[in-house]
Amino acid sequence: MQIVELDQANLSMIPDFLSTGWPRVYDRLLKETPWQQDVIKLYGREILIPRLQAWYGDKHCQYSYSGIQLSPHPWTPLLQDLKEQVESACKAKFNSVLLNLYRDGQDSNGWHSDDEPELGEQPVIASLSLGATRRFRLRHRQQKATPPISLDLEGGSLLVMAGETQKYWQHCITKTRKPVGPRINLTFRKIMTSP
Repeated sequence: MQIVELDQANLSMIPDFLSTGWPRVYDRLLKETPWQQDVIKLYGREILIPRLQAWYGDKHCQYSYSGIQLSPHPWTPLLQDLKEQVESACKAKFNSVLLNLYRDGQDSNGWHSDDEPELGEQPVIASLSLGATRRFRLRHRQQKATPPISLDLEGGSLLVMAGETQKYWQHCITKTRKPVGPRINLTFRKIMTSP
């Protein structure tokens, strides 16, 4: 596991976590997942989020963000297997996973922190990338003079954010005009309490 040096963050990466076989996993998830496109309120307007998503987890794992309430689909054998592999690599336990499908370069995820109360004080978020490489950006929430950093997340890579990362840093997947294929991202989490 490679450590990504950042002030007030605990960030590490395994570039080849699923070095072989991830295209098969990607294909299965693309076909088998009940993808949905939710609506959020932004500046008083309702808009479709610019990606598709699905939420899986243990029965009690309700999750909410940006006014979206998610109830979990039950674990599939494939997702259960991936969860166990990620838990072993991270030395952490997870009870839920958010799948995002970025269909092309116009699908994105704006600046945010995964700091919802149900995730606890210092959540461990394990982010598995499958498909096309996308640029993952981070910026410090308070130190505006600190330049943002960028990481290119390739298919099969695992990024782990832990400790105080969510308290002090925001992250995003920005839009791009460059031709880019679809990408599925799985962010494994542990829900501590219901929202």
